[in-house]
Amino acid sequence: MALSAVGKQSSLHRQRRKTGFLFSLPALGLVGAFLGIPIYQALYFSMTKWDGIIAEWLGPSTYINQFKSPIFWRVIENNALLLLAVPVAIILPMGIAYVLNDKIAGWKIFRTIYFLPTAISWVVIGMVAMRFFAQEGLLNDLLKGIGLGFIKTDLLSSERGALLAVGITFIWSMVGTNSIIFLTGMATLDISLYEAARMDGASSFRIFRSITLPQLKRFIQFSFIITVISAFTALFTLIFVMTGGGPGFGTTTLEFFVYQSAFSRGNFGTGAMLGVILFFIMAILGSAQLLLVRNKE
Repeated sequence: MALSAVGKQSSLHRQRRKTGFLFSLPALGLVGAFLGIPIYQALYFSMTKWDGIIAEWLGPSTYINQFKSPIFWRVIENNALLLLAVPVAIILPMGIAYVLNDKIAGWKIFRTIYFLPTAISWVVIGMVAMRFFAQEGLLNDLLKGIGLGFIKTDLLSSERGALLAVGITFIWSMVGTNSIIFLTGMATLDISLYEAARMDGASSFRIFRSITLPQLKRFIQFSFIITVISAFTALFTLIFVMTGGGPGFGTTTLEFFVYQSAFSRGNFGTGAMLGVILFFIMAILGSAQLLLVRNKE
């Protein structure tokens, strides 16, 4: 009887799996049509010399030639340097969220102010940043107002300075999103742990390090993922408005390089190839992050 019951359960399980697979076929077909075909076309055109109309097959040599280009590696270097802004874009909002979570006077107003960049268009953020960092911009006016007028900056005129300005603006634009993420996480924490720690005489820093941080692990991981993705795929508008990728290739990221190659120079095959490279970089980063999360679990 027991073996018969197990056999029936196994048969029922196989039938359910088969039924579930059949019901999922329409969805799989749509995914294949709307994602699989464009990905295949991108892979094909990435190995061609394509002007948007006529495609001449060149083969994998397009990738080899691109990897030999110093401009390509300069673009990759710019992306790598912008990744240095990621820890700041996480730690700063975490500190802000920790202070606001204590319900300081006017905390609701401050929460709105910090979240404001998230509600503003990237075009507006870029315009504001361009005026702020310009030679006759607000930054120099602020320096002059505090008696440091002899430090006259023009970050947007130099390659490293412009990249620094883009990085600072990126951090500012992520403060609101990450602050809300951490505020949400802190609202779910066990208050009794804080009360017990305060009764034991633990300092605020000790409470933050030993209680808050461990319980915010999931939220930190989520914040890290969306910040890294934004650093690679969400800065096009910001760079387009602030610097146009210049001076030279000083602020050209891989995402912006796709646009320059395809639409500014008409090399759609090169643009497709750079898009494929960006896709694989993001796939590698995403897989590494998932692997890291699973290992910690």
